[in-house]
Amino acid sequence: MQQLIECVPNFSEGNDMHIIQQITTEIEKTDGVKLLNVDPGKATNRTVVTFVGTPDAVIEAAFKAIKKAGELIDMSKQKGEHPRMGATDVCPFIPVSNISMEETAKYATILAKRVGQELNIPVYLYEAAQPKKERANLSIIRAGEYEGFFKKIKQAAWKPDFGPAEFDAKRGGTVIGARDFLVAYNINLNTTSTRRANAIAFDVREAGRVKREGHPLTGKIVTDEAGNPIHIPGSLKAVKAIGWYIEEYGIAQISMNLTNINVTPVHIAFDEVCNKANERGIRVTGSEIVGLIPLKAMLEAGKYFLEKQQRSVGISEKELIKIAVKSMGLDELTPFNPDEKIIEYILRNKKDTRLVNMTLTEFADETAGESPAPGGGSISAYMGTLGVSLGIMVANLSSHKKGWDEQWKFFSDWAAKGQAIKKEILALVDEDTKSFNNIMEAFALPKDSDDEKRHRKEAIQVATRYATLTPFQIMKTCYSSMELIKEMVEKGNPNSVTDAAVGALCARSAVIGAFMNVRINAVGLHDKEWAEKLIREGNEIQTQAIAKELEIIRLTNQKIDAAK
Repeated sequence: MQQLIECVPNFSEGNDMHIIQQITTEIEKTDGVKLLNVDPGKATNRTVVTFVGTPDAVIEAAFKAIKKAGELIDMSKQKGEHPRMGATDVCPFIPVSNISMEETAKYATILAKRVGQELNIPVYLYEAAQPKKERANLSIIRAGEYEGFFKKIKQAAWKPDFGPAEFDAKRGGTVIGARDFLVAYNINLNTTSTRRANAIAFDVREAGRVKREGHPLTGKIVTDEAGNPIHIPGSLKAVKAIGWYIEEYGIAQISMNLTNINVTPVHIAFDEVCNKANERGIRVTGSEIVGLIPLKAMLEAGKYFLEKQQRSVGISEKELIKIAVKSMGLDELTPFNPDEKIIEYILRNKKDTRLVNMTLTEFADETAGESPAPGGGSISAYMGTLGVSLGIMVANLSSHKKGWDEQWKFFSDWAAKGQAIKKEILALVDEDTKSFNNIMEAFALPKDSDDEKRHRKEAIQVATRYATLTPFQIMKTCYSSMELIKEMVEKGNPNSVTDAAVGALCARSAVIGAFMNVRINAVGLHDKEWAEKLIREGNEIQTQAIAKELEIIRLTNQKIDAAK
């Protein structure tokens, strides 16, 4: 699974589009990243850029953008309403997919060190990348801004984490770190009252509201012994919120920034606002995502609302997203297009899923053509996909079978496990064909000189090794689906026992077919010891799959005989 990081650098230029475009061009021409958004602000004289990519590619793109900004922006002449201390003022990394915050922070530190050493720009780490908690807050680091930076940097307590402890009049300093994904989220109300919307916002936001005597809005502010206002915290952590009126739609909204969706996910924020609005006689009519959202957040929301209904969560990604959209009314004001709103979908390379996006007829025609790929490996993977899909189907049918209400969670959990397996096997349909094409490309490399011959030979071995591992992974994953299938034959809806059994036939066939590919590809490997070890493991998996299939068939026949 590909690791993805989002990077949101803020550059201290919001008016000169020629400068802005030169900076964003450095990002766009970096392989492995995709520029998602460029948002210049004239009054703030600041541009917020958003791009996503693999960790190494994000580091490279961010470095080039920081370098270019330092060349083009002169901080000694820069003015703007937004606090700032450098040409690249702040550069946060945000974990998006299959990567932890700790890993993301390490990549941010790598970038910070490189910027400090190679560009000689003073760099401060912040948030998760900063080991010193007293220096982790961005506003504290940036206090004094550019104008006060020349004095601040000379203080021992404010020595940069990387780069020279010297004031750079032209480029200023840069803050680089790692933080959680921020989701801008608005919730629609059936009122036009900004005051009532604000009251709900104060109910839920972490900062809450100032405590008052008597009336909550006009009463005297209650203070502590030091004379500071006492706050009543809101019900949601990591949430900022205000109420406002949107003239375009004629409604009031709760405008929220969810600063850590691991602490307060979108679906929890929605439900809590619904509860607080109801207490005030107001109804929530829908909501909207401003900007982008990670796939995980949408899938978790879909599962959350299904679980509240005691329905199986083991359905497809598409259906989970549909449930999330309808449950939160994300399409009330404008259509919610997953391909344009979900980060991972924007980044999808359709070439990587060419086969699985075909119709059944197209896939059959492609297989029956003159090209050697897709071949036995891809077909084995697809057989395995069909097999686990039948197991999932039985689990979902069983989860809402009349009279089995108390077992819904058991079958839902199995269906969810099956969906994870199905997703992995489905990706291997295209991956096996890709691995075969890699071998063909390696064989097509030039072989005129000794260096070219050596490079070609190495490339062939690398491609062949990968083409051997891919069907081996198909074997392992398809075999893992047989546990689900067996459970469904034994405990699932008796009316669907034969459906699960057919799934076992598919899984066993997929394992045997993939193993044939492992063996034939291994013949071309020079590392015979490694190849023989892989074949021994593959043979064991095949033996277990055949035995498991026989057991499932025996159980199925017993069920059929008992039904006579």
